[in-house]
Amino acid sequence: MKPAPFVHHAPRSVADAVAVLAEVGHDGKVLAGGQSLIPILNMRLASPAHLVDINQVAGLADVTVSDTEVRVGALVRHAQLEHHDEAYAALPLLRQALVNVAHPVIRNRGTTVGSIAHADAAGEMPAMLALTDGVVEAVSASASREIAVADFFEGALETSLTPEELAVAVRFRRFAAGTGTSFMERARRHGDYAMAGVAAAVRTSDGLIADARLSFVSVTDVPRSLDVTEVFAGQEPESVDWSAAADLVHAAIEPEGDIHATAEYRAMLAVELARLTLAQAARRSVAAHQVARDTEGPAA
Repeated sequence: MKPAPFVHHAPRSVADAVAVLAEVGHDGKVLAGGQSLIPILNMRLASPAHLVDINQVAGLADVTVSDTEVRVGALVRHAQLEHHDEAYAALPLLRQALVNVAHPVIRNRGTTVGSIAHADAAGEMPAMLALTDGVVEAVSASASREIAVADFFEGALETSLTPEELAVAVRFRRFAAGTGTSFMERARRHGDYAMAGVAAAVRTSDGLIADARLSFVSVTDVPRSLDVTEVFAGQEPESVDWSAAADLVHAAIEPEGDIHATAEYRAMLAVELARLTLAQAARRSVAAHQVARDTEGPAA
């Protein structure tokens, strides 16, 4: 299989890239890692007249960690972010999810921003952006803007990016101190698209649950988060019944059946994975508080 003919552009700066996008409009596609785009082109599910290859654009391959967020440039490969120790220390959830993205050879080439811009609800990284209330940075020839995750995903493989815009980075918000996170998914084979996946973030305070949130893979129409705090707030993590979130999870997901799993099976998986990830995230929150107490030592 071969793609339809196209004009290849190789800009060296963001300004050059968005200038090309402004000129070609709907006839252009951006190429970064290409792990989703190239198969689509080869199967001729898309036939853009222009391919804007940003791999030579300077300044897009950095991971930056601040007190509030982890910023990931458009050319950061999954593997680079997976093995970035400072990013892991700031937001362990990213590595917890990234080890489930396809296979190492694909993570070595695929980009985190590209995965998010592809907007596949079966992808792990869009779910991470949703759970962290992240932001997409977009630039065009005439302006730049920040797009909150709630406004970014519009439908299956659809985002609010215009054809003239380039997603130059995403920012994952760091959780409050003492938050534990967990990610689990189930696939027929490791590296396949998940039949269902769930990410959880749980924060405890004074030994009680203060906040609990979920996001999902492969069981919603668009990536979104679900706040389940109302079910668990004020309870002790060791005695809580995490399956109590089942009704909220069922109401939030819209699984579809296919040759890999029925809709009912995907829904069952999502509920069970929600229970497991919430429990693990809570244990990690408790452990984080214990480490903090041990580090501080006895009061003077």
